[in-house]
Amino acid sequence: MGPRNQAVWLALLMLALWVCAAATSRTTATADDMSVRHEQWMAEHGRQYKDAAEKKYRLKIFKSNVERIESVNRDGERKYELSVNRFADLTDEEFKTYYKGFKPKPIKATATNNETLMNMSDVPPSVDWRAKGAVTGVKDQGQCGCCWAFSTVGATEGLIQIKKGNLTSLSEQQLVDCVTGGVTRGCEGGLMDEAFEYIIQNKGIASEETYPYTATEGTCNTDATSAATITGYEKVPANSEEALMAAVATQPVSVAIDGGGPDFKFYSRGVFTGPCGTDLDHAVTLVGYGTEESADGTKYWLVKNSWGETWGEGGYMRMARDVGAPEGLCGIAKDASYPTLN
Repeated sequence: MGPRNQAVWLALLMLALWVCAAATSRTTATADDMSVRHEQWMAEHGRQYKDAAEKKYRLKIFKSNVERIESVNRDGERKYELSVNRFADLTDEEFKTYYKGFKPKPIKATATNNETLMNMSDVPPSVDWRAKGAVTGVKDQGQCGCCWAFSTVGATEGLIQIKKGNLTSLSEQQLVDCVTGGVTRGCEGGLMDEAFEYIIQNKGIASEETYPYTATEGTCNTDATSAATITGYEKVPANSEEALMAAVATQPVSVAIDGGGPDFKFYSRGVFTGPCGTDLDHAVTLVGYGTEESADGTKYWLVKNSWGETWGEGGYMRMARDVGAPEGLCGIAKDASYPTLN
């Protein structure tokens, strides 16, 4: 090898070493940056771990979730955005265990009182029961899989305000403690229909003030004073967004949805369009519907969730409506019900 070739070879070798060093530096910096972000996130959400091993494990999950969130937001093709919220260090399975809790069972052949549903020609183009004073503030179920109780209470609170004129925050804790039998198991999940049946048989449900929420299962207080009563409940005809729309035009409605998919738990704003399936595992309250004032006029459902005000749009989600599938987006039209008061 001549001197000139040797010099070229050395130059190429030095360049290769520099590139490798730079790549290593960038990788280390990225890992360090993510570690710093994780520390900041932990401080923001008051998150603590039992030891260094758990912290390392959670950092790995956090990194994966953050990368997914940022990738979706960079893409810019969806009608919604995600955020690094308090669920960012949980796996999908952990999230399902702690923050969902709908338990489906075969739907009974229930005769629907069609008189309570409007003719579609009378259904208004948009409804927001919040503006009508029939929706209490957003609540937080914490790490108790009792979304079913919050969904039941949300629909009942709305009905009482519409019928009686007074908006009272009702007790999810009473349902968690007292609804037994069937598939309902407190923080381990339950069914809104069974909760409605309990309120009917118990001749009422207590207020949040007199029977406050603890996010744990407790002993049923059979002496709790009733603050509201219902006389029945109805099922919305399954797999019909039109029927669901007619029901929501009349009052807030309890619905079950598939809260899975990689984006749902990190939803921040906009109209959620999926991905999600139709395997129902979460319960929410439908408090309205409308159409976006945009070029494509996206139709949406207005969903009140029970994950606190820091999730979504102040605790709410707008979910795409009229998506062309009979069960609706995330199965929202598969299993819906609402309380009645004669």
